[in-house]
Amino acid sequence: MPELPEVEIVKQSLEKSIIFQKINNVLIKNRNLRFKIQNNFKNLLKNKKIVNVSRRSKYLIVHIEKEQFLIIHFGMSGTLHLLNNNNNNKYTNLSFYHSKTIPKKHNHVSIQFSKFKIIYNDPRRFGFMKVLFSEKELNDFFIGYGPEPLSSNFNFDYLKKKLKNKKKNIKSLLLDQIFISGIGNIYANEILFYSKINPYKKGKNLNNYEIQNIIKFSKYVLKKAIKKGGSTIKNFKNAKGYSGSFQKEFKVYERENEKCLKKNCKGIIKKIVISNRSTFLCKYCQK
Repeated sequence: MPELPEVEIVKQSLEKSIIFQKINNVLIKNRNLRFKIQNNFKNLLKNKKIVNVSRRSKYLIVHIEKEQFLIIHFGMSGTLHLLNNNNNNKYTNLSFYHSKTIPKKHNHVSIQFSKFKIIYNDPRRFGFMKVLFSEKELNDFFIGYGPEPLSSNFNFDYLKKKLKNKKKNIKSLLLDQIFISGIGNIYANEILFYSKINPYKKGKNLNNYEIQNIIKFSKYVLKKAIKKGGSTIKNFKNAKGYSGSFQKEFKVYERENEKCLKKNCKGIIKKIVISNRSTFLCKYCQK
């Protein structure tokens, strides 16, 4: 599943292409995504101009004139592909997940501009697209989400208060979008390794130093992943010709039975399962 850094990369790629562009047409091949696409979806977007692109949590937000917002969530397998009309489409994927070129199947929505089109592909159909009609409606949509880890709202006072009396383990808490929005399984593993915290440790048992480390390394790991272009589970370039390379920086994720990379540590990375999610740790470093 694309996590915060990957969606941020899509946002950065899209904003270079579609801002101030007018949508000429919308083709819908399949409305049955996670939530059924609105019946008037095409008419809501056609002949409208894009004025901005942003991101909240793992959601992409396309700002449309007259205060409308197209929300895109990628679910488990969704991707956006940019295809130029001149057929010069060596790489089409705007992210670093799944196929680097447009697949032949599961292309559910095509948003067409004068010189290119954006296609939403999603084999599992757990993602969705929805138009909202005001800034209030947009804010209400995210009202139940916790603060973003890169924001100033994710700070010591917030985390200290939220962890009080929490019996849930810290790994599960990091994945809870009500607790903090945007962190997924890959980055939760890396954050806990850098923070030297065992993923099983209960939230209420974290001391002040560990709380400070979670804040510090959440920001560090996510910023580094964005700078490196996200994590390419399958190595390929995106539509802009850039390769995601944060996977080369992994300290624990998908490194089962390999040596810990911390200097002078003789530990071996172990894989366990927490809340049905693969969890990787060094038991020597993460107490």
